Amino acid sequence: MITIEKAGRLKQLPPYLFAELDRKKAEARARGVDVIDLGVGDPDLPTPKNIIDSLAAAAREPRYHRYPSYTGMNDFREAVGRWYRKRAGVELELKQIVSLIGSKEGLAHIPLAFIDPGDVVLVPSPAYPVYAIATMFAGGIPHEMPLLKENGFLPDLEAIPADVLARAKMMFINYPNNPTAATATRDFFVSVVDFAERHNIMICHDFAYSEMAFDGYVPPSFLETPGAMDVGIEFHSLSKTYNMTGWRIGWAVGHAGIIGGLGQIKSNIDSGIFEAIQVAGIEALEGDQQCLADMRAIYTERRDVLVSGLRQLGLKTESPKATFYVWFEAPPGYDSAGFASLLLEKAGIVATPGNGFGAPGEGYVRMALTVARERLQEAVDRIVAIGF
Repeated sequence: MITIEKAGRLKQLPPYLFAELDRKKAEARARGVDVIDLGVGDPDLPTPKNIIDSLAAAAREPRYHRYPSYTGMNDFREAVGRWYRKRAGVELELKQIVSLIGSKEGLAHIPLAFIDPGDVVLVPSPAYPVYAIATMFAGGIPHEMPLLKENGFLPDLEAIPADVLARAKMMFINYPNNPTAATATRDFFVSVVDFAERHNIMICHDFAYSEMAFDGYVPPSFLETPGAMDVGIEFHSLSKTYNMTGWRIGWAVGHAGIIGGLGQIKSNIDSGIFEAIQVAGIEALEGDQQCLADMRAIYTERRDVLVSGLRQLGLKTESPKATFYVWFEAPPGYDSAGFASLLLEKAGIVATPGNGFGAPGEGYVRMALTVARERLQEAVDRIVAIGF
């Protein structure tokens, strides 16, 4: 029997946040609890029928059964380019577009292309855990940029120490934001471009929630900003927009040199996306878009039920303009984990403690609008019943 010892890069990681949530959910269900899961942001709505039909037809064609290109089918990448032209007024060449096996894959691999051991990567906190984890896997050092309520949950770029900036090579940002549901202004993006140019830092913007916006709000693409294409790239995905989280299809676009580096990593690690899924991706981007209006209407109703209920309970929260998350302050006397535990143990509700996304998230809890409106109302009623 050999001795198995994990690599140091794994030993330094905390338990993956959503794996811990899955464990706690399983324990509650084993006790017979009717769990209302507002933890992980996985849409409960089905993928639109026209997209499924497109996949089914393409999957029967033998020409799609061979190895795909790691950069993605030209037809799919051209569809991405047309989407950016229509959505954001951004012109892209094929060399500025690479397909991804979901945007998470690209976010995880981008540090491998540009970060050497000891290099610093600026990561927001609280944030999607992959930014910091990918940095550590590449041997880089994540430097947290706190996202605070008083700053609108935007990073204070001028507060980053000079010695950190001297070693920083990359910065992750994400708007509309997970977990805080905050949005960024065009002026903020202008300041990011200026910051990147002054300090020679490449920008990686995660735009996964761009189409999940309400009340007429249209989140700007980072690449709309003058000069953005000279300093960074943007990651996107079909996962949240078209309820395709299990399909694993996304892209990165922007600065050709950065896209090329990411593509070089991918060519040595994976063999691309099943081309039938890329055909379905073209249908998603260019087919009937009524599904987007329907999705937004459903999430608007859910948002209003949950936000109204939390406010009636005296919990402090903003009504999000985008994403399907509600980020609220834990009540007095509770920290993030304590209130999330209370919700699960006493009310059978899974919510994500804010500090699980980083220390600056302490004092907050995140809920996802990924159950029916009636179940959200039931969740509110259960919280009322426990009388915290």
